[in-house]
Amino acid sequence: MSGIYIHIPFCKRKCHYCNFYALASLKYRDEFVPALIQEIELRKEYLTDRKINTIYFGGGTPSMLSTKEVNSILNKIKESFEVNPEAEITLEANPDDLSPDYLKKLKNETPVNRLSIGIQSFFDDDLTYLNRVHNGANAKKAIENAKREGFNNMTIDLIYGIPTLTNEKWEKNLETFFSFEIPHLSSYALTIEPKTALQVLIDLKKIKNTSEDETVSHFEILLEKTRQHGFVHYEISNFALPGFYSKHNSTYWLGGHYLGVGPSAHSYNGLSRQWNVKNMKQYIESKSVENIVLEKELLTEEQRYNEYVMTSLRTSWGCDIEHIRNGFGEKFVRHFMKEIQKPIQAGKMIVNENVFKLTDYGKLFADGIASDLFL
Repeated sequence: MSGIYIHIPFCKRKCHYCNFYALASLKYRDEFVPALIQEIELRKEYLTDRKINTIYFGGGTPSMLSTKEVNSILNKIKESFEVNPEAEITLEANPDDLSPDYLKKLKNETPVNRLSIGIQSFFDDDLTYLNRVHNGANAKKAIENAKREGFNNMTIDLIYGIPTLTNEKWEKNLETFFSFEIPHLSSYALTIEPKTALQVLIDLKKIKNTSEDETVSHFEILLEKTRQHGFVHYEISNFALPGFYSKHNSTYWLGGHYLGVGPSAHSYNGLSRQWNVKNMKQYIESKSVENIVLEKELLTEEQRYNEYVMTSLRTSWGCDIEHIRNGFGEKFVRHFMKEIQKPIQAGKMIVNENVFKLTDYGKLFADGIASDLFL
């Protein structure tokens, strides 16, 4: 189970809440794809012993790439790695990019077989608050266009906890999502990340801050509505009909290996983690792996245990005590069993056949519960 992540850092406009590496500038647009292809060539030994089952174009805004550029990147990957013929190939897209012509080319001229559309909300005032480029009408039209071209394996993003988003509007967003019969939903709470425009505007009292009570209320509505429609809550922020889980993101959550290419992209091979430079000029000018990779971290046994706890607790598969015993030893089992008692007693965790899972109530405290279990 291995994947390749491709970071496309260009955006038409930077969203207020975004803390990913992205540029609202096309200064290095022409040099970028050749540099990306060069990095793929330089790093083709990273996953040599593993078949690639997923490829994911993330960003930024990957839908700013032409279909010719998408193909040139994918052709280089297929030339450099053993790619499963049935590989899941996902492209993140903004609604304003998904014209009928672009979608037709994407469907007929590339092997992309899954779309992830950044809707965030179907209401214009929410989108204005987030500083998104598109509006609600664009969002609906993009989904209609994608379905018309035969993109049935599709997901959209919706954000909750936006100060302009009432419970009624949130329910309406979810009803709109279900009406399109899309098989997957990624839904995130709006978080105020340090050094983002959102944090600055809130600190200056130019826009309203988020409310924890409203965010919790939206999350509870989300759990109820998705369950009613037969969706499996298989990861804290992800919901899918059976058979439509994101294979790429599941690679992350289940400890699979992955290569990240592009500025700021992360890679993991089971023993170490490394991440690329967050500087486009530096990235474009890099001629070796040593110049591309900003930092490499060899993971200790404690760090690998902590990572397993953190990722597994977020999923419907849960945290398996036998995996901890076989992978890390009895010291880690004793620590885990001691610290897990408190959230179990508080109704935040349940255990079944040595597998520990968060309850719906516990999902509100996932990060805190995981950190308490860390060594």
